[in-house]
Amino acid sequence: MWLLAALDHTGTVIGQRQIDAKSNETPAFIPLLEGLDLANTVITADAAHTQHANGTWLREHTAHYIAVAKGNHPSLLKQLRRLPWTNIPLDHKDRTTGRGRLEVRHLKTVAFRHLEYPGARQALRVVRWRKDLNSGKITIERLYFVTSLPPGTASGAQLAAWIRGHWKIENQLHHVRDTTFAEDASTIRTGSLPRVMATLRNLAISVFRQDGHTNIAAATRHQARHPGRPLTTLGWP
Repeated sequence: MWLLAALDHTGTVIGQRQIDAKSNETPAFIPLLEGLDLANTVITADAAHTQHANGTWLREHTAHYIAVAKGNHPSLLKQLRRLPWTNIPLDHKDRTTGRGRLEVRHLKTVAFRHLEYPGARQALRVVRWRKDLNSGKITIERLYFVTSLPPGTASGAQLAAWIRGHWKIENQLHHVRDTTFAEDASTIRTGSLPRVMATLRNLAISVFRQDGHTNIAAATRHQARHPGRPLTTLGWP
């Protein structure tokens, strides 16, 4: 059993759904988002959720999407790969350095109305070059996306930021729950207790982020040093 979570752009958990150990997270996408105000939002998700039903549902709820195409959607991926990317101008590029690695990303976008996905208006390709600054090893990855956003609605920089923001979820939630709260090492296995503890960890992370903290481990230590600080953070008089 585990929890599938929905986060907003600040890293705050705004929804979660329990996934049974005998199932997978794919059917939980729509139930996870039901009840949330999605009007004029842009939704990103892992490749498992690039499903026609999900794309249709999001557009029916006036939400836009940026959906990644991978091996679970072979016809769409094949269509995207065959587009004439060499003739399409570069829309945005950026580079970052950190954790002993240099990363360069190039984004290309093209308007295309006949993509095999509900409501898709543009195709996107991201090429990532990564160089290990210690070994000198270089890896290149090409990723393909479709989006319901019409051309001109968002700049290349904004599209790149949304895509890059989704990649940060692993660090913003899953990695923090494991490294700061030792979730993977937890011996709590009985009944609903694992779900309850995961919910409390999500709550703590979300509260800290809303309070302006970026280092959750430091925020946890700060709160633990005085019994009154958690109450103050929660707005207790």
